[in-house]
Amino acid sequence: MIVELRQYTLRPGRRDELIELFDKQFVESQEELGMAVLGQFRDLDQPDRFVWLRGFPDMAVRGRALREFYGGPVWKEHGPAANATMIDSDDVLLTRAIVPPPAFPRDGERADSAMRATIWYRDRPFDDTFTQWFAGLNTGAVAVLSTEYAENNFPALPVREGEHAFVWFTRPVNAGEIEAPERFGVVKTEQLRLMPTARSAFR
Repeated sequence: MIVELRQYTLRPGRRDELIELFDKQFVESQEELGMAVLGQFRDLDQPDRFVWLRGFPDMAVRGRALREFYGGPVWKEHGPAANATMIDSDDVLLTRAIVPPPAFPRDGERADSAMRATIWYRDRPFDDTFTQWFAGLNTGAVAVLSTEYAENNFPALPVREGEHAFVWFTRPVNAGEIEAPERFGVVKTEQLRLMPTARSAFR
């Protein structure tokens, strides 16, 4: 599965407005075209940051589905209102799922379930040696992603180029932290504390 990790910087005080619009208008309308709206989140440390995950079976479906959605009637009607809440929507990592995000019924009963996303970066791809080391740990990871190197086949939506990223999600948000051994050459770590929105399938 191809997964986009999308982090949007919003205009101050507009996050709940975007989430209400997104959860109402942009979930089923994308999934009808073959995409998976995997998860939508509030960043608990950045009040004007909206984070979401979008999945595709493969890159061919991605190219087709994005063209159809952004050229279609739902985005034509509601896209301007969504864009009006945003300062930047180009912070996007294109990844491939090693462990796909789990999906729960969107509108079922739920408890608060904040989670943490850890993003490791290095100056070369994360190879099989690294992924095998990670798989042997007791991380509690519920989803694992790594950079997809295929060319962006919908250039109207930029993705971050030249990144080598490894992303893993844990819950609860205070699950034990793990540092990659120095031999693996991790040069930067980011952590996101995320609260799923009311209609997030990943929670």
